[in-house]
Amino acid sequence: MHTGHRNTNCSYFMNGQLLNSVTEHKDLEVIISSNLKVADHCHYACNKANKILGLIKRTIKHRNTTVNL
Repeated sequence: MHTGHRNTNCSYFMNGQLLNSVTEHKDLEVIISSNLKVADHCHYACNKANKILGLIKRTIKHRNTTVNL
């Protein structure tokens, strides 16, 4: 991944093989993009939360709208 506005985007080799260049990388569930903005990570986290909420909504059959404390 190439970061920074002055990066020359060099090609990197390992054991004579050209390494692939990527624009984002996920490590420990955090997405780091080459422009170092958090928009991609926020989008990923929002989608993941919506999937979990959808799963909860589908699996709980009887929902009571009022809660007595």
